[in-house]
Amino acid sequence: MKNTVFVLAPDSFKGSMTAKQVCDAMERGIKKVLPDAECIKVPMADGGEGTMQSLVDATNGTIYELDVAGPLGKQVKARYGIMGTGKTAAIEMASASGIHFVDENTKNPLITTTYGTGQLVKACLDRGVHKIILGIGGSATNDGGAGFARALGAKFLDKEGRELPPGGAALAGLDRIDISSLDPRLKDVDIEVACDVTNPLCGKTGASFVFGPQKGATAEMVTILDNALDHYAGIISRDLKKEVKDVPGAGAAGGLGAGLLAFTNARLEKGVDIIINYTNLKEIVQKADIVFTGEGGIDFQTQYGKTPFGVARTAKAADKTVIAIAGYIGEGIEQLYSIGFDAILGIVPGAMTIGEAMRKGAENVERTVENIVRLLNSRSKI
Repeated sequence: MKNTVFVLAPDSFKGSMTAKQVCDAMERGIKKVLPDAECIKVPMADGGEGTMQSLVDATNGTIYELDVAGPLGKQVKARYGIMGTGKTAAIEMASASGIHFVDENTKNPLITTTYGTGQLVKACLDRGVHKIILGIGGSATNDGGAGFARALGAKFLDKEGRELPPGGAALAGLDRIDISSLDPRLKDVDIEVACDVTNPLCGKTGASFVFGPQKGATAEMVTILDNALDHYAGIISRDLKKEVKDVPGAGAAGGLGAGLLAFTNARLEKGVDIIINYTNLKEIVQKADIVFTGEGGIDFQTQYGKTPFGVARTAKAADKTVIAIAGYIGEGIEQLYSIGFDAILGIVPGAMTIGEAMRKGAENVERTVENIVRLLNSRSKI
């Protein structure tokens, strides 16, 4: 039928396509079968990699580059986005402080810093934004957000009144926090933090024990870092009158969650819910006959806050058909059919290397969606 409406709301296929490129490939596949179909493209993300790009793409915004301090203090090129209104910024902390800036020989969570993330926030404040959406996945850091706050004017002092060196381990020597020079604009900016973990700052389920090892921490280093963050939380409580130690999500990004709660008016929220809100997905799916979503991989973990589940949940609330595609299909997808998905299909046509699958991602998406639409069309479903 001529007026079939498809809403295309995928995440990026990491290493292969941005969410917008996936939307474009889906549209090409649909148009081969139904040239007159309406395709509404809504690039999505869940707060991790691709969040900034999706928000900028969805609002016709602008991306800027900035030289900032990387997690080891060396200068790196980071990016941030200003959404189409000009009043809301989108940042991925990994762009400045991400794990990809270190390797097996250089990763060291005792000394890595979130300073560069603070520099990105300052750049957004300089552009006059009223709101910042900050994704905090993929960090190389374990400094409790102290580096972030330092970039915005906070001082972390030892008993001699000297500033501490960067990194989480140094926080063991923290005597007081001085926020007299903290950027006053932080009081007026609304910061929404895309945070999909509920770990507290300290303890066996905290930042250091759970995430420290993947950032290079040995068992001994984990204990050092956890004790340092515990001490840090105590100083925050005394000097800033804020309790951050046991807040769910405070341990995200090596404790950056706690730092954001301590030094800003930030709110920690599920990343995909933030994107759903800013893309107006709830309203858009009302127009749909079929909703397509997807990402690089789908398995039982998809139901725990990943983009396709957020899209499926939203579409099912409007009683829409939801079809998901993925580069690979993992274990436990049968769990997903009862919570919003009508069909889940892989896009890889046969045996091929990962590199080849990545290169042919757009081609594979286009062909798979075309075949799905041909089937639906032949059965008079659309």
